[in-house]
Amino acid sequence: MEKEHSKTGNSGQLPANPEAVEVEELDVEEFSKMHGGKPPKAKRYIIRIDREKYTVNVPEMTGRQILELAKKLPPENWLLNQKLKGGRVVAIGLNDVVDFTAPGVERFITLPKDQTEGFQNPRREFRLPEADVAGLDDGGLHWETVKAGNDAGWVLVHGYRVPSGYNVESVSVAVQIPGGYPTAQLDMAFFHPPLSRKDGRGIPNTEATANIDGKSWQRWSRHYTPANPWIPGEYNVLTHLVLVKHWLEREFQRN
Repeated sequence: MEKEHSKTGNSGQLPANPEAVEVEELDVEEFSKMHGGKPPKAKRYIIRIDREKYTVNVPEMTGRQILELAKKLPPENWLLNQKLKGGRVVAIGLNDVVDFTAPGVERFITLPKDQTEGFQNPRREFRLPEADVAGLDDGGLHWETVKAGNDAGWVLVHGYRVPSGYNVESVSVAVQIPGGYPTAQLDMAFFHPPLSRKDGRGIPNTEATANIDGKSWQRWSRHYTPANPWIPGEYNVLTHLVLVKHWLEREFQRN
């Protein structure tokens, strides 16, 4: 049976049987947001990596190929994560294969692996789950765990790079680890030094500060929502840091 062809792969009415249709071009993120479910096959796929969109002629790519497409070179120096519909973030290894026709695929997020030279004797004042430790170490992140203020536990990540447009290129970011984590959800993020926009525009819900580890940290009041809740067993410190990067990027998408 010959496949039906269409030019309306990005928007418009959803075909009655998407798998029986082959469209000319499919914007993977837009289809997932508008329709959900399994998308139709396409001759070309538009995928978003960080803020940029790329057009490819294949239905699947490895993590390495996606990083090379985005000029994140060498790929070994970068982390790749995939954001799925509903807010879930999944780490993609260099040899992992991503299927653009799988349900729920939205976009890809990259994070540089900072070198650890010069960061000696990091504090480990409490223990994180093994999965968190492995993810933070594999990412080459400069991180510590400290107790501060009523024995609250904090993960501090130093040299965390922020998108262009802010007053600094990198900051330290603090994430509070509540009792009951990892079942209990993480929330918000705190920055030192405080972040501001180079264009002078104010950043909403960042006025409050907190004293952490003897310093004043700027609080970004950003939260998981009922539509996109914390998922125990799926989300952790590393996925929260990816979400933090999304908050930083989204700031420049406001009207």
